[in-house]
Amino acid sequence: MSDQLRHRPSIHDLKPIAVPKIGHWIGGAILAVFAVIFLQVLVTNKNMRWDVVAEYMLNPAILSGLGMTLLLTFLAMVLGLAIGVLLAIMRLSGSYVFQWVSWGWIWFFRGVPPLVQMIFWYNLALLLPEVSVGIPFGGPKLFAWNTNELITPFSAAIMGLAFTESAYAAEMIRAGIQAVNAGQTEAAATLGMTRGQTLRRIVLPQALRIVIPPIGNDTISMLKFTSLVSVLALPDLLYSAQMVYARTYQTVPLLLVATIWYLVLTTVLTVAEHAVEQRLKSERGAGSKKARGSFAFRLFARQQEAL
Repeated sequence: MSDQLRHRPSIHDLKPIAVPKIGHWIGGAILAVFAVIFLQVLVTNKNMRWDVVAEYMLNPAILSGLGMTLLLTFLAMVLGLAIGVLLAIMRLSGSYVFQWVSWGWIWFFRGVPPLVQMIFWYNLALLLPEVSVGIPFGGPKLFAWNTNELITPFSAAIMGLAFTESAYAAEMIRAGIQAVNAGQTEAAATLGMTRGQTLRRIVLPQALRIVIPPIGNDTISMLKFTSLVSVLALPDLLYSAQMVYARTYQTVPLLLVATIWYLVLTTVLTVAEHAVEQRLKSERGAGSKKARGSFAFRLFARQQEAL
């Protein structure tokens, strides 16, 4: 009798059986029909002019605009992240002046659309005809520049994109800094490291590794934001396509060329972002094991035991 009870099936031994859901099949079938219709329109509609699309995919004007788009994305992200790190440190400092200045910058540039900023920076000469460096309140000028010569469409685009990115990056980096274990900061202080050394060597490297995935997503968004510079007549990918179809009247094919290139670039960045995330996950697992044997970790652990 005991053997029978011992081998009696338990509820934990039962395997779940998938129950077919009619709603899923119906929904999937409807989506499949719409997908087929969409593909049919793309392939069979003669107005798409795929022959013209293939002709202009590697056109020198399109490739030049593609290079400008990549340059704008790179510079805007580098400058935006550099300013964002500074703003995040100011926001977490003990100085109320730094905190309020950082908060004001983030509030303003996160609230004003980048397109409005670009147009404003480009027309800055209407407000300040001359940009000068010197002694304030009527003192002599040391250096002066004509604003129209200083603020070009390229510099206006970079400022609009980079300042917007800096506001978002500052909040991401601040969250990453706060996510770093406070025990590591205490252990670094025990080792005699200053607050600046702790921030540079311990906190910021770990915080940046935490925020790299959202920064990768921001880079993809920035790539698409660069299309806004077409209002400044800056020859990026979209503006180059517009200039070509303004001459050839092939509007839809040239827009398809720009769309395909944007999809290619975002796909490459998405794959790179995924690879970086996987690499960080593996390094984080190995690094946590290594950190348990580090001197700083053992010292901090002994202090906690003593308390």
